[in-house]
Amino acid sequence: MSSTAGQVIKCKAAVAWEAGKPLVIEEVELAPPQANEVRMKILFTALCHTDVYFWEAKGQTPMFPRIFGHEAGGIVESVGEGVTELQPGDHVLPIFTGECGKCSHCKSEESNLCDTLRINTERGVLLNDGKTRFSKNGQPIYHFLGTSTFSEYTIAHAGCVAKINPEAPLDKVCVLSCGVSTGMGATLNVAKPKKGQSVAVFGLGAVGLAACEGARMAGAGRIIGVDLNPDRFNEAKKFGVTDFVNPKDHDKPVQEVIAEMTNGGVDRAVECTGSFQAMISAFECVHDGWGVAVLVGVPNKDDAFKTHPLNFLNERTLKGTFFGNYKPRTDIPARVEKYMQKELELEKFITHSVPFSEINKAFDYMLKGESIRCVIRMDA
Repeated sequence: MSSTAGQVIKCKAAVAWEAGKPLVIEEVELAPPQANEVRMKILFTALCHTDVYFWEAKGQTPMFPRIFGHEAGGIVESVGEGVTELQPGDHVLPIFTGECGKCSHCKSEESNLCDTLRINTERGVLLNDGKTRFSKNGQPIYHFLGTSTFSEYTIAHAGCVAKINPEAPLDKVCVLSCGVSTGMGATLNVAKPKKGQSVAVFGLGAVGLAACEGARMAGAGRIIGVDLNPDRFNEAKKFGVTDFVNPKDHDKPVQEVIAEMTNGGVDRAVECTGSFQAMISAFECVHDGWGVAVLVGVPNKDDAFKTHPLNFLNERTLKGTFFGNYKPRTDIPARVEKYMQKELELEKFITHSVPFSEINKAFDYMLKGESIRCVIRMDA
């Protein structure tokens, strides 16, 4: 039993007090875990574009003060009542979506959209009692995605915590708890390219590069990277990309450019930008008869797109995916094992590392487009 179990913990956290302003390292109080909750010591966390998007508060309801962060690795400090699958000392990855194991989605082999624990960006409290566990001088501080990993300690629902091999280096495998799994799974689990087929990936950020890596692992014969930033093209070669298309270089729709490059269209396309124009392009660039397009990027809430129904009648398929169709607790530990067996490369996704005291540098790197993933060392 941890010496701090059952007690309020004082720890450092990077608090966002208002939208778009630098995070402030504060001493906060973290209450003990309640029923079905787990309190963890975070050792490494990474910055994801979703953190930046909600920190900027563009297009959604602002919720501050808040502790962001949802891509991390740590060690269980204590567990609440009813938690039987985790215990203090376990090495874990907290994950922004969950797996209760009891609902129709969790029991289905075809879904990872848990009824109880699926992602909720608007919720700043925990499910058990609708309150926060973080506070400073009595003022509640909101959670983010039920994880809030920009803190030395945090609390999550047990269904959102994946127990992993204790030998796995947390500074590497932490990136599996969001972006890498999302992109890789979109290709491997949903698009499912056959060996030798062509794949187009729209958006070459971390998720898009993970989709490219999934295509490379599947044995795709040609991987076409589509991005408006030409600086990303060189980096993308490390992830198997063979061709590059910048829509700004052409005076026709990019789907037509890709169709001409590939004798009628690619076999698979994966959209990782959230732009509805890119979604249309991804769908319309796949080959009739067998082409499959997969949407990964999250659009703005009022977005809509249209395409001619003949695109479907000509036997093109459009699919969506969430977190790469991985079930957090069931599937992510197996991805960690793939890394341990050298079947999965993670190092090339991690381009920067900063100490916790310099967490705002991670935001700078991402906003300038310089990083794929920046890992933040909590003990430094």
